[in-house]
Amino acid sequence: MIIDARFLREEFVPREVVHRDPEVNHLSSVLQPLADGRPADTALISGPSGSGKTCISKFTVDRLKQENLDVESIYVNCWDDHSRFQVLFRILDEVTSTVDIHRQSTPRDVLFERLRDHEEPPCVVILDEVDQLEDREILYELLGLQSFSLVLIANDVEELLAEVDERLASRLRSAEHIRFHTYTTDELVDILRERADRALAHDAISSSELELIADEASGDARVAIATLKLAARQAERDDAQRITTDHVRQAVPDAHQELRQKNLDALSDHQRKIYEIIEEHGSIPPGDLYSEYRSRVDNPKSDRTVRSYLTKMERYNLVTAEGSTQDRLYRCLASASPS
Repeated sequence: MIIDARFLREEFVPREVVHRDPEVNHLSSVLQPLADGRPADTALISGPSGSGKTCISKFTVDRLKQENLDVESIYVNCWDDHSRFQVLFRILDEVTSTVDIHRQSTPRDVLFERLRDHEEPPCVVILDEVDQLEDREILYELLGLQSFSLVLIANDVEELLAEVDERLASRLRSAEHIRFHTYTTDELVDILRERADRALAHDAISSSELELIADEASGDARVAIATLKLAARQAERDDAQRITTDHVRQAVPDAHQELRQKNLDALSDHQRKIYEIIEEHGSIPPGDLYSEYRSRVDNPKSDRTVRSYLTKMERYNLVTAEGSTQDRLYRCLASASPS
């Protein structure tokens, strides 16, 4: 059934992409100065989860590197590397040796100075989930590095701008903003068909099953690809020649749960503590949540930051907010399927 599992992995970047030509062309034009030996403007990419932001950013930058030997790239997922030190270390580790860097004792300014001294080759830094950064000030610092061009990925630009100081907000407003829309069902079918053609045996899945997966995914390519992968695995376990409707329907909740677990695993310590408090209480109003959170952690984040965390967890179907602003209650979602 599965002949090449690479094409069923969420992080796989295909050699060709479909239904994102305008976005690819826009980002390519922003980065084009690098091919001419000049720094590129900052690109700010926004859109809902599963709309192709990460895949298209990697695809476009990879294509630029293929066409220009003197351009390098670095990908940083700010879910994983969300502190200033982690981001600087991740970037520095890609461009030079970090064997003498000690996480506990090396001053942060040493990392930044080394990056500022870097001149060649020019480098594109993709900062994914940039609204996960604990210290947004690092963006202002990175924007000042001449040898690094930034591609910043966030779900909602207005939320991001509202959470930074005016100096940084002004710089980000001048970036080239590329907006991604939710995939339509037909677009997801095309994406799934390309993946299935490369990953699965010939005629392993019919158009009707692909359409069912796309419809169940509600525009989210991550959900769609995970469902296809899990349906194929189930068909293999059943020793079936084709993926059936039953296989798809079995895979849908498992795909949501798999992505939900990935999102849970990626939470920062503070976000995880907030999630645990909500889970313990079943449902809790924001005021009580903030108070209990502050009592349980050292150096608690501000109310504004906690609200940002809650918005992020809502967007990734980990928690939900019920009621109006005055009587709002937060509770955990039992699964990642949309409510």
